[in-house]
Amino acid sequence: MRLLRTPEDRFTDLPDFDFPTLYADIDDPGDGIIRIAYTEAGPPDGPPVLLLHGEPSWSFLYRKVLPVLADAGLRAIAPDLVGFGRSDKPVDVIAHSYARHVEWIRAFAFDALDLRGVTVVGQDWGGLIGLRLVAEHPGRFARVVAANTGLPTGDQDMPREWHAFRAAVAKAPVLDVGRFVQSGCRTELPPEVRAAYDAPFPNEMYKAGPRAMPNLVPIRPDDPASEANRRAWRVLSELDIPFLCAFSDGDPITGGMAPVLRRAMKGAAGLDHPTVSGAGHFLQEDAGPELGRIIADFVRS
Repeated sequence: MRLLRTPEDRFTDLPDFDFPTLYADIDDPGDGIIRIAYTEAGPPDGPPVLLLHGEPSWSFLYRKVLPVLADAGLRAIAPDLVGFGRSDKPVDVIAHSYARHVEWIRAFAFDALDLRGVTVVGQDWGGLIGLRLVAEHPGRFARVVAANTGLPTGDQDMPREWHAFRAAVAKAPVLDVGRFVQSGCRTELPPEVRAAYDAPFPNEMYKAGPRAMPNLVPIRPDDPASEANRRAWRVLSELDIPFLCAFSDGDPITGGMAPVLRRAMKGAAGLDHPTVSGAGHFLQEDAGPELGRIIADFVRS
């Protein structure tokens, strides 16, 4: 597997993102060592909160959430998925698979950092990966926050807005990452913020991750990931782990999943599931401090 690393000078002067950059090496059997970048905030002995981003963003997305969690005494950890942010980037789209992304984050969280008692926060692909990890390693987790995400099996169709996004990524000769993030926000992103989302990708060679992810979402019952996700649904629906839905009121892609998760997850029963008003798909951008307070209150409750 051929890997690229984004030159560090691409990440100078990132707005409101002066957290330390840390790295963990994970062993990918058959392909060697992959470096995953991550950011931490808060006391190292605080309850760990694993913040997982999605497509096509990176840990920069959580810059408004991290200080809120740190101030609450939590150890907030925001990794960059492989292919995104400062993490290593496979050159070939075919190097990416749903199962591989689950394994890469498993190896990061458990083998490299040995996290236990984790609160996982998953948005977009962060939920698709995080929910699989909870189902497959429930003993490592204390609670779940699902924020504008889901766990598709291909047994139901995705919303037309998602199909439009998938088609736009497929046909774009140059993938404008900053523009795609802006399209999922209610607020207008300043030029320097859009530039920060473009920063990990100096040219098209670096964009195999963002190119690959839409095609990895199970949209057919016989998708390679469908059965694993069905198994995950069965496990998650019986787990007693507290399960909070913190969806925005303005996401046409995942909004329909909030009531499904609240009904299906045993751990969701009896909880007060907040709705984040005035926010789009990337609620971390539109309402980051509010999302941070929701997470902190949930962990500390």
